[in-house]
Amino acid sequence: MSKPIRHLVLVLGDQLDRQSAAFDDFDKDRDVVWMAEVEEELTHVWCHKLRIAMFLAAMRHFRDELREQDYEVDYHELTTDARKDRGKSFAEVLAADVKQRKPERLIVVHPGDLRVLEAFRKAAKHADLELEVRPDRHFYCTQEEFDEWAKGRKDLRLEYFYRWLRKRHDVLMDGDEPEGEQWNYDHDNRESFSRKGPESGLKPAGFRPDDVTQAVIDMVAERFAKHPGSLEHFDLPVTRKEALRKLRHFIAERLPTFGEYEDAMWTDEAYLYHSHLSACLNLKLLNPRDCVDRAVEAYADGKAPLNSVEGFVRQILGWREFIRCIYWREMPDYAEKNYFDAEFDVPDFFWNGETDMECARQSMQHVVNHAYSHHIHRLMVLGNISQTLGVHPYKFHEWHMAMYLDAIDWVSLPNTLGMSQFGDGGVVGTKPYCASGNYVNKMSNFCRNCRYNYREKQGENACPVTVLYWDFLDRNYTQLKDNRRMNFAIKNLEKLRKKTDLIAEIREKADGYRDEWISK
Repeated sequence: MSKPIRHLVLVLGDQLDRQSAAFDDFDKDRDVVWMAEVEEELTHVWCHKLRIAMFLAAMRHFRDELREQDYEVDYHELTTDARKDRGKSFAEVLAADVKQRKPERLIVVHPGDLRVLEAFRKAAKHADLELEVRPDRHFYCTQEEFDEWAKGRKDLRLEYFYRWLRKRHDVLMDGDEPEGEQWNYDHDNRESFSRKGPESGLKPAGFRPDDVTQAVIDMVAERFAKHPGSLEHFDLPVTRKEALRKLRHFIAERLPTFGEYEDAMWTDEAYLYHSHLSACLNLKLLNPRDCVDRAVEAYADGKAPLNSVEGFVRQILGWREFIRCIYWREMPDYAEKNYFDAEFDVPDFFWNGETDMECARQSMQHVVNHAYSHHIHRLMVLGNISQTLGVHPYKFHEWHMAMYLDAIDWVSLPNTLGMSQFGDGGVVGTKPYCASGNYVNKMSNFCRNCRYNYREKQGENACPVTVLYWDFLDRNYTQLKDNRRMNFAIKNLEKLRKKTDLIAEIREKADGYRDEWISK
């Protein structure tokens, strides 16, 4: 018979941190860690096989590390036989364990998904147990601190929040002034490659699966065979030790050139100079301070230029903290926002990459093979196509949650519904991120190898990205015409609207793409 316990400490798959508040005052004689692999968390969106495998492999390694340190861990492991599951959801498995172990209290660090938090609250109430929700110390900024900063502000803008955090945590500061006498080096970080392209062999540090990870891969391949994506390229870090090795490799080998080319894209290059660390951060294998401190140290030692270091720091200390606070400040209503009243599902090729548009094919190739693409592929190719096509912003978010390694609800929703799709009408960003094929041509070599002509908006060779861009502006003219950051685009649209035959053809082509690309 199991011993009676004081605290059942719930540890989720995106909370794999030994410094977590979950372990504060943990008594190994009276407390038990509870971890569960459950089908609902892998199927409520149609998860990429790699995403499933990384989550579960990292969880099992964390379990083993805890057990090596003499923690008792109740762990529920999925097998290839779904009939052996103790339950399909957290609530079902937890209810059975609470009945058996009879803890005095449940403890959990604040989850990154409102849906999960509410499920645990409901389960605790049903079991007539107190649920203690502890703060997540992983982040630089608490929600209370953000709300205090936001008080009285008409608009919440990343740039001013970022500067506030830089000062507060003394990051890249020279007294009260920013290092280098300017806050933001974004204008230096928009270079595209010459015709020669990037240097060859660019790849982040990879790791061979051990027996624990291989068992997960084999299980996922069999049980989740119909899910999208490929498992052939699994070389992901699944422990803190591996994540730190990956970070060191990035700092030494790629941070120096990261800033200059962070917005560039190139044929068959998934990673270029990007860190590929976001999944490690979001599973809590890495702490954001690990990344920021090492990058700043590289600058101080003369091993990386300020524009690269500042750009990397801004992604973590600035943007990542900002969108998390936006999520918890705006939810649950935020998920319902749909500024343009978009209604369609994502295109079919968003699941398999089968399209003759080279930019979309290249971007989706990275997603299918690696459950990853860098931010310009996400925002200015796939996000741009989704927005201009008229995809419902929450459906785009669900797709992103399914297909990307680093997607947790708190980070995905403001990035997709807000930043990418402008579904929030300006809470996160000041303008829609939409562009014609000209932007893709400027930032990549994709258009050289594409059957479409990025300059054309009519005719057989018209670029779908360009056609959809003008259709989007035309359909949403009323909502866009007073946005000052859209003035140039709107003036060009108004000139185009005088050519009524051309506008009619653009609308017809855009409707044709929707009919062709989206399953009914």
